[in-house]
Amino acid sequence: MSENILGSRYPIIQTAMGWVATPQLVAASTSAGCFGFLALATSSKEEAIELIEETARISSFPFGINFHMFQPGAKEIIEAAIENNVKAVSYSRSPIPQYIEKLKMNNIICIPTVGALKHAIKAEKLGADALVIQGSEGGGHTGSTPTTLLLSSVLENVSVPVFAAGGFRDGYGLAAAKAWGAQGIAMGTRFMMTQESPVPENTKDAYLQAGIDEISVTKKFDGLPHRLIFNKYIQNIDKSNPLKLFFISLKSAWKYKQISQASFGDIVKSFFAMLRGDDLSISQTIMAANSPAVIQKAMVEGNPDQGAMPSGQVAGIIKEIPSCENLVKEIIEQYHKASENLKTL
Repeated sequence: MSENILGSRYPIIQTAMGWVATPQLVAASTSAGCFGFLALATSSKEEAIELIEETARISSFPFGINFHMFQPGAKEIIEAAIENNVKAVSYSRSPIPQYIEKLKMNNIICIPTVGALKHAIKAEKLGADALVIQGSEGGGHTGSTPTTLLLSSVLENVSVPVFAAGGFRDGYGLAAAKAWGAQGIAMGTRFMMTQESPVPENTKDAYLQAGIDEISVTKKFDGLPHRLIFNKYIQNIDKSNPLKLFFISLKSAWKYKQISQASFGDIVKSFFAMLRGDDLSISQTIMAANSPAVIQKAMVEGNPDQGAMPSGQVAGIIKEIPSCENLVKEIIEQYHKASENLKTL
């Protein structure tokens, strides 16, 4: 298997799922031969720095971090990344050019996640060293273009390495992505459904029980296309009128302020940074505050019926919870089998 820009044994990325991609999961995925990203987008500045330092202590392999460049404490998070020899930084919305420049000056790989061709082209112009493209099958915030179509269009228009995300769970998908021209794949839902994932067992069980047709996309949750399991909570949100959604979002925004320990001024700064950097209306930007607090109910507190469960479409066909080591071992075996199949028509 050819080398990849991230330097991991296998060209497989464990993505940075909020409250899921902990130091323990990153250590497990990197030990299994993948490249793991630590989730920091929902952390306070102090928590983020502690998590970076903890991951550096317990992981014997290079790892990356994911955060929003507009979040409170972003500058200090970047300094901590430099001090702890973080190898790569993943980001998505509202990239800040001077932060990208600083990361690159310190030999940290910049690898944003994008869900549309225009965003891929823009990310490369802003200095991305590689890209993760997420097709519509992906979980959480996602675009409208299926992975294979998005992958082929991006590969035709950028010159940096590309990893494909959205709908991947096994070695056959890895072989398919590499056949298209991708350097590798990125998986979130598949790693979330492993033994090392911190997600409570009853929430994992809810994922195992979800069918493909129960995992869909709504804009009602936080103003952006968001793929989730349509449990009772999301079904209620999806049917709510704009006024009800507005008040739900204000309530959740206050809870997020408490979780992140951000000041009112920090929240306002982040609000305007999102407004400038994204194609969002004011109402959509306010609605985006709804996301972290409600996801936490399911993913941290273990109440899958009372919170939101971001999910890739692929969860509908995942029926087991392996260790990261056994998952990756099976993926590589399947990849070699698929590669043999490709030798003949």
